[in-house]
Amino acid sequence: MPIRSSRRDFLKALAVAGLSGSRCLHAADDEKLPSVRAITKGPKFHWFGYYDKLEFDPASRHVLGMEVDFEHRSPTADNVIKVGMVDLEDKDRWIELGESRAWNWQQGCMLQWLPGSKTEVLWNDRQDDRFVCHILDVKSRKKRTLPVPVYAVSPDGRTGITPDFRRLNDVRPGYGYAGIADPAKAKLAPDDSGIWKIDLASGKQTLLFSIADVMKFPNAERDWKGAKHWFNHLLWAPDGSRFVFLHRWRGEKDGMGFSTRMITAGADGKDLHVLDPFGKTSHFIWRDAQHILAWALHPSHGDRFYLYKDRTDRVEVVGKDVMTVNGHCTYLPGNQWILNDTYPDKERLQHPYLFDTKSGKRHPLGHFRSPPEYTGEWRCDTHPRFSPDGKKVVIDSPHGGNGRQLYLIDVSAILAG
Repeated sequence: MPIRSSRRDFLKALAVAGLSGSRCLHAADDEKLPSVRAITKGPKFHWFGYYDKLEFDPASRHVLGMEVDFEHRSPTADNVIKVGMVDLEDKDRWIELGESRAWNWQQGCMLQWLPGSKTEVLWNDRQDDRFVCHILDVKSRKKRTLPVPVYAVSPDGRTGITPDFRRLNDVRPGYGYAGIADPAKAKLAPDDSGIWKIDLASGKQTLLFSIADVMKFPNAERDWKGAKHWFNHLLWAPDGSRFVFLHRWRGEKDGMGFSTRMITAGADGKDLHVLDPFGKTSHFIWRDAQHILAWALHPSHGDRFYLYKDRTDRVEVVGKDVMTVNGHCTYLPGNQWILNDTYPDKERLQHPYLFDTKSGKRHPLGHFRSPPEYTGEWRCDTHPRFSPDGKKVVIDSPHGGNGRQLYLIDVSAILAG
């Protein structure tokens, strides 16, 4: 049964889940929330992970997800997860597709639909002493395996790019994969670790540039003394002409944290441009082939969401007094609406929402409690993802009392006005 959209029913639902209504102070008395339903269930736990991957098939019917039998600790090399999909038109039936030994809590195994395909999905795995990527046709069940892992796929579905998952597991637990040690662990800026380009037909990979190469672009805004460097969060532009990534480092002045700059590059790895040098770029998304929306620090307005024009120094604040905290942002088809969320507030509530760029109004999609044990590496961010038809949103959330599960939110009424 879907959860009804009134605040009274929302409070009742929380009570059923054993949660206090006093934790819902963010919901106004007359607030109307869209319907929400769980599309996975226990006893096992289900989630999808990052917000910038294709979770829905082109028909908006099948929703990808992963299944695991434990929570609240780091995965080991021996922990296997199942990958599958939910059929929204067949009583939310779970359809198992395969398994993976290369995964993390924040981004799973990079499970995603192959752009341009109606039936193919891909995900990363580990075989012996290497990470690989499976590409599976969910109808015919024909599978092929590439000898390298994939992070992001070009819009035409032909090319992948990937960072070094071995290094990521060392410097940022929750984003790399266990099971294979980083051979360059002792190096601060190795010349054989960087970003690779992958031909998804042949599996051939080419190192576009190394960490050492990018160090040749000086950074006047941050100190690199004694710093260890890595790359993460790669994403193609909508036309496939360029991609963006984050260059991160942890030096003497960073403590347990790290500093960041956002860089774009041509599809061939050339024409690099430092888009944000100020040290705090976080979540981002391409709005179009020329613009990137990102949560970052900028001298103009401090910590806010900004729209950057690629290969220029032009930047403008977005949702200045409305989108005031960091979140996982995407644009719905047409680019009028921004889908975003928040981390848990003081009452441990997470708030996914839609922001109308034309009216400047924020439309809440719900207020979902994340118990305190969901923290650090194994936290459960909602990471909202939208369907190709723009009418549905799926989140990861543990608010139902049975661990992390997938929840479907109907946003069609909000978009219709």
